[in-house]
Amino acid sequence: MDLKDRINKHLNFPKRGVVFRDVGPLLRDPQAMSLALDEFQRHFHARGYDVLAGIESRGFLVAAALAVRCGKGMIMLRKAGKLPGKTRRASYDVEYGKDVMEVQVGAVKAGERVLICDDLLATGGTAKAAAKLVERLGGTVAGFAFMVELTNLGGADRVSQYKRLSLVRY
Repeated sequence: MDLKDRINKHLNFPKRGVVFRDVGPLLRDPQAMSLALDEFQRHFHARGYDVLAGIESRGFLVAAALAVRCGKGMIMLRKAGKLPGKTRRASYDVEYGKDVMEVQVGAVKAGERVLICDDLLATGGTAKAAAKLVERLGGTVAGFAFMVELTNLGGADRVSQYKRLSLVRY
């Protein structure tokens, strides 16, 4: 099965000039999703990390499904103002603007190895911010699991010091 067949392309979304790669059809197809999770499991052995982190919002789906499969816990990296309690934040640039991401203090324990999951690697700003948050809380980034990578935007360079897997590349 070619996972590229399960990813739709939307032109000019969320703004003019952007090509949005939609993993919705992949998530909808249980065989495609199972294949994606199998690939992540093969690449990132469960003994190599302690907890998974999902980047809002589609990263939550990947991280949660993989966490259940591997018997691990999962934490959420969310947009500013979405998490209760004390948080840490990191600002970052995305391919069509700026944003802020937060994590709850205590979500990552000192020394924990965290596998960060998201649907898409584009410019790498979101991924780099996620890594900073994990490291600020005393964790170690065990790697990044992406469903899609937009190679022409150079995001891989921003996270080149970390192990990563992108299932589909454009």
